Amino acid sequence: MGELAMLRQLIGQLQQFLQLYGSFPPHNTDSCFLYFHSHQHQQLPEEQTHQLHRWCLPEVDDGAADDYYGFVMAAGKSGSCKMLEPVKPPPSKRSRKERNRGKLAGSTSTAEAMEQEIWKEFPEDLYEAVIARLPIATFFRFRSVCQKWNSLLKSHSFSQHCAQVPQGNPWFYTITHENVNSGAMYDPSLKKWHHPTISSLPTKMIILPVASAGGLVCFLDIGHRNFYVCNPLTQSFKELPARSVKVWSRVAVGMTLNGNSTSSGYKILWVGCDGEYEIYDSLRNSWTRPGSMPSNIKLPVSLNFRSQAVSVDGILYFMRSDPEGIVSYNMVTGVWKQFIIPTPLHLNDHTLAECGGRIMLVGLLTKNAATCVCIWELQKMTLLWKEVDRMPNIWCLDFYGKHVRMTCLGNKGLLMLSLRSRQMNRLVTYNVMSREWLKVPGCVVPRGRKRQWIACGTAFHPCLMATA
Repeated sequence: MGELAMLRQLIGQLQQFLQLYGSFPPHNTDSCFLYFHSHQHQQLPEEQTHQLHRWCLPEVDDGAADDYYGFVMAAGKSGSCKMLEPVKPPPSKRSRKERNRGKLAGSTSTAEAMEQEIWKEFPEDLYEAVIARLPIATFFRFRSVCQKWNSLLKSHSFSQHCAQVPQGNPWFYTITHENVNSGAMYDPSLKKWHHPTISSLPTKMIILPVASAGGLVCFLDIGHRNFYVCNPLTQSFKELPARSVKVWSRVAVGMTLNGNSTSSGYKILWVGCDGEYEIYDSLRNSWTRPGSMPSNIKLPVSLNFRSQAVSVDGILYFMRSDPEGIVSYNMVTGVWKQFIIPTPLHLNDHTLAECGGRIMLVGLLTKNAATCVCIWELQKMTLLWKEVDRMPNIWCLDFYGKHVRMTCLGNKGLLMLSLRSRQMNRLVTYNVMSREWLKVPGCVVPRGRKRQWIACGTAFHPCLMATA
């Protein structure tokens, strides 16, 4: 009975083959089931010869099973006929994801065991060296991997690795009109906005960023009463003690480091138009009044509050409008100086900037209906401004005939400019070294769609180890 079943299965496969292809098999002994060679037959008419070359599908009953089985086996041994392979459907094409999953499935356990052995022997100091050289933004993602990586901020060896990494482009801490109680940080290397929540900052009053140094940002409340210092990345926070001089009018603020990092301390200077000023020393945690302005500096100072102070080699520079020029204060020697420097004609919304020890000026040059953003550099020998670059003309065409206002949100080598009018709200960056202009993507709060209007801001160099 087993032989009968095999024979029936074979005949069924042949019938499926004929139904599938609907034609006669080729004339060779390797592909036919029962094909008799023409030399075994007499010469017949074409019609009878054609019938000889047809497939033979005999009816098989139980009694003839042995005869047919023997015939088929004998034909298979002699080569006169050949057992036909079952019909296989054409292979279906798999996606690359499925092929990769199949390849990885067998090697997953082996790879995991190998990785565990490799990472077990990885030197501890190399962990910190590698992490210190990753982009700053990635640090906040892998802090949640384990407690060990989360505690790197308190590691002395990790701080040493961070100090060896060259300083990159600054970030920008900004305040928007829609969310004055929370800030937005822009990372120019990734061209991405971050929205940190600094829980220590007061929420019942408006706090504005006014200066920065060494990865720390100095904040002043809108009432000009209280100062705060914070690292926006790690949320290291300090509220400074009350000032000894009760000055509630508007003040200009500058900030410098005592050394190369905040571990050596930092100082903050505020100065008012009436000539009053004070200095905060983080090592003493107190405000002091070193003296008064020299008589050769005209009072009131008429400070340009739209321009932030710039720091070059421990000297703070402030812009003044009457007379036009700059006043400076040396944080080491305590000496005030003033420089009479006329500003270029038709200049509006101008502000100081610095790059590599050079003092720069950026502003809107408006003449008739045309407006353009221009960059100048201060010539130390002549004390005159020399134009070194301006915004591409194709960009300036968008300003034609519009009343454009500009705010400089960062002045440390990489400038961020907010250009706005009733019909326009644009953010651009300018790299002083490479002279490259780039458009900044709009600032949109998480889970929101409306583009935010930037009110003010400051540039700061991101540093994980800076403590307030």
